[in-house]
Amino acid sequence: MKSSLDHLPPGKRRELTRAVEIIRDGFAAAVQGRRAPRFKNGKLLKIILYGSYARGDWVADPVGRYFSDFDLLVVVDHEDLADVGEFWIETEDQLTRQMSGSALRTPISVIYHSLDDVNERLRLGRFFFIDILRDGIVLLEEPGHPFAEPQPLSPGEALSETKGYFEDWFPNAQSFVEGARFHLSRGHTKLAAFNFHQAAEQFYHCLLLVRTLYSPKTHNLNRLRALGEDLVPQLQEVWPNETKFERRCYELIRAAYVKARYSRHYRITPEELAWLDERIAILQNIVHSVSLERIAELEKGI
Repeated sequence: MKSSLDHLPPGKRRELTRAVEIIRDGFAAAVQGRRAPRFKNGKLLKIILYGSYARGDWVADPVGRYFSDFDLLVVVDHEDLADVGEFWIETEDQLTRQMSGSALRTPISVIYHSLDDVNERLRLGRFFFIDILRDGIVLLEEPGHPFAEPQPLSPGEALSETKGYFEDWFPNAQSFVEGARFHLSRGHTKLAAFNFHQAAEQFYHCLLLVRTLYSPKTHNLNRLRALGEDLVPQLQEVWPNETKFERRCYELIRAAYVKARYSRHYRITPEELAWLDERIAILQNIVHSVSLERIAELEKGI
């Protein structure tokens, strides 16, 4: 794997240095005082930059208000240490807080995996992790913990898995759209918002699985959106943010997974829900088109 960041501007390199410090400090704090051997002796093995900033095709568009994320893969030595809720919430909060200051200006999207998990996915031919090995840049590495040799899938295997993911996830996402519209017609605005969130989440998972045979286990719409837009730049048109209304609507759907179910103070109007319906229809169409293109591409390879 590569280790040079020379293709990045100095400011971006400084941001990545700070992000690595935050992740290292956060991990050390998370395992401090733990009694179980797998926790107190846990190791942070690798931090790897992947995606657009690793490849060199990132986007910084102040006019269109679109900026690529830093995509980071954090590798630990035990599966339990990859549990975001247990070990990484404070780190994620710290990364968010730093975004409001001057140390970090670029959004950061982090995924967490154990070395055994990554190696198993490499042996199973998961395109996402194979691409990280090809394009990724090592920011931190503990010696003596190599990745496994990737074992690419046969064209037939890749096609079978891809079609299976599409046939499972895309109809599920459509069902959530139908549910949202039903609840909207009944005036159940919170339930409509929750179902629209689930529809968007499932469409993004569908896209990622069809294109890479991998999607992170998360309900975080920002993270799924960043991964999806990195793969398919056309998805940037789904969520315009030029007006206060557009930004509010996106924030409402982003927060709906939790707040639409549990917060007494969550409010969303029929007008806002109608806008979300329009945007998710665009997301649905793009995911459908891209998925069928990917399946056709794999069929040609057989």
